[in-house]
Amino acid sequence: MTGPLDAEIRSGEPSPARVLLCDDQELMRVGLRMVVDSQDDLTVVGEAADGGRAVELAAALRPDLVLMDVRMPVLDGVAATGRIVRELPGVRVLVITTFDLDEYAYAALREGASGFLVKDAPADEMLVAIRGVLRGGTFVSHSVTRRLIDRYVTGSSPPVGRERLDLLTDREREVLGLVARGLSNREIAAALHLGETTVKTHIGRVLTKLDLRDRVQAVVFAYECGLATR
Repeated sequence: MTGPLDAEIRSGEPSPARVLLCDDQELMRVGLRMVVDSQDDLTVVGEAADGGRAVELAAALRPDLVLMDVRMPVLDGVAATGRIVRELPGVRVLVITTFDLDEYAYAALREGASGFLVKDAPADEMLVAIRGVLRGGTFVSHSVTRRLIDRYVTGSSPPVGRERLDLLTDREREVLGLVARGLSNREIAAALHLGETTVKTHIGRVLTKLDLRDRVQAVVFAYECGLATR
């Protein structure tokens, strides 16, 4: 008798990435399922209509990625994201919501989401975000990035946590500032006349010293503490 694993071994192809859909609107879940299941490298393994159920299913199914709505009953998406990230470090969360508001983006990213996407994003952009997060990257829609920058650079919130910058070397602070401006490792390397491997090392040290999960949280921290500027 043979099974999916035998077929995978014979074909040499990886199994599809497992995705959990979390949204209180059934119509939205249907739409997300259509987008995800239309791709050979992705598959939907479950659906949740509230944040509490999302946490339960994430623990039971151990998906590779959770697509999480922000406003849901029982437990909102921001709180559910925090629990999933803390309790299941191997599971990544991409927040998807109708509400293109900076406070939701900020809260979700602070809780450990690897990205933030508005629901009216085209399917192609959604798939780029999903695959980028699955590869270990991050994704934040341009509109949300602009709002975050406006909020923390224009001074509507006072800089906080600047004392944590003392943990970094001058070079690490410089690299963090360029990360916050959206530069890739290659672009940072060119700007500072460093090798890409050296840049990766600096970024890794920044994340470790500041106890940050990924580049998204590094960007939020840089704006929050006033390090990043326009």
